[in-house]
Amino acid sequence: MAIYNGAVYLRESIDSILAQEGVDFEFIIVNDGSTDSTGDILAEYVQNDSRIRVINQENAGLTRALIRGCAEARGKYIARQDCGDVSLPGRLDAQLQAFLRVPRASLVSCGVRTVTDEGHLLVENIPSSEGATEGLLATDLVNVRGPAHHGSTMFPRLQYNEVGGYRKEFYFAQDLDLWSRLAEHGRHIIVEGIYYKALFAEHSISSQFRKQQVATANLIFACALARRNNKSEEIFLAQAGLIRPFHKGLIAQRLMHSNACYFLGCCLRNNGNPAAIDYLWKALKFWPLHLKALAALVRCP
Repeated sequence: MAIYNGAVYLRESIDSILAQEGVDFEFIIVNDGSTDSTGDILAEYVQNDSRIRVINQENAGLTRALIRGCAEARGKYIARQDCGDVSLPGRLDAQLQAFLRVPRASLVSCGVRTVTDEGHLLVENIPSSEGATEGLLATDLVNVRGPAHHGSTMFPRLQYNEVGGYRKEFYFAQDLDLWSRLAEHGRHIIVEGIYYKALFAEHSISSQFRKQQVATANLIFACALARRNNKSEEIFLAQAGLIRPFHKGLIAQRLMHSNACYFLGCCLRNNGNPAAIDYLWKALKFWPLHLKALAALVRCP
């Protein structure tokens, strides 16, 4: 697990892993230069549980933190976990058993329940295992289909290293890049049932940098095509290395937050949750001319 200034969510995420039963594990946490109370919380946990290993480094971003953490791993399998998310009871054991049942598996994921900061249900995603591997071998946005969430995955450490692991060039979509290479060397198995709870907040990276995510995904597809035709990926990796987050002006930030609140409000409205009204009002507060948010608010009961 990599973390940067996530102290408010940290304890619940750590506790969800430490409560896992039926498996032996080490819990590697990379503190990516946090400036809040993350370091103090991690120090407390290290004193009380020998399974936790903390790596402190200067802030380098998620991808490089994951590279560092996976390089330190000593177990046969590596399971991802994001700060703010919760591994539900039985997750690690269920995924381990999937690997034991399917020796050719190179990636195992599970169903995911996505919630808001307040814990309101947004969506439950339980993908089918049918076509799961082929979905990761697709080379376009229309047909690609991956795990329900980055944090819900587990993969063999040996195969992770053999395919080259996470690659530093990919600030965005580093998960898709890894999964597409793992799928070339084994099967993607999806464990039935929901074993992971993911947080989706206004500041989530997927809600902030959609254009960069799409551009990076297209470069990942180009890399896959080159690789499968025994051609060099270097030109595409170089282009991916140039895609980085940028500081958005105040107007762009307000519109971004408005769109995120609108999305959350619509999900909640579809679930019949009255909290939808609060998010839609918030969308209009950030951007009063958000006509879709206004229309959605009018349609709320």
